[in-house]
Amino acid sequence: MKTTRFIVNGEEVFVTSPPSKTLLDVLRDEFNLTGSKECCGKGECGSCTVLIDGESVCSCLILVGQVENETVTTIEGIGLTDNMDVVQQAFSDEGATQCGYCTPGFIVTARSFLNDIDHVPTVDEIMTALGGNLCRCTGYTKIIKAVQTAAKRQLSPEGATN
Repeated sequence: MKTTRFIVNGEEVFVTSPPSKTLLDVLRDEFNLTGSKECCGKGECGSCTVLIDGESVCSCLILVGQVENETVTTIEGIGLTDNMDVVQQAFSDEGATQCGYCTPGFIVTARSFLNDIDHVPTVDEIMTALGGNLCRCTGYTKIIKAVQTAAKRQLSPEGATN
């Protein structure tokens, strides 16, 4: 057992666990942050995506011992129902959710992607950015539209709704 210190959604935390326990398991089991989902457990679907120091990663592939002194942001840290991030609001407005299982991973990945650009992305740019996230319910059209909508709102001083 090892005690690991890191930041989760802006709060300093300490967890004592085997350093080989996945970050996903720690987030869900120790901190009740269940927005990140375990689907494949192999980093192939993206449903467990979180940000580590602003970069999107599959938390099922990260061991808790690897996040010592790092900053982790989960879907809950991006925004909640009463204070949604522009990406979350765009996903809601564009109907970019189906069953919802993959949605947190898509939103976290899109948030990271939009943090790094200063323009409304093309469909190809979005597809590349979201390439590690899989949805079994949609054809991705509404997801792509939601990311473009979020980008427009993020870039607009008025927070445009189109």
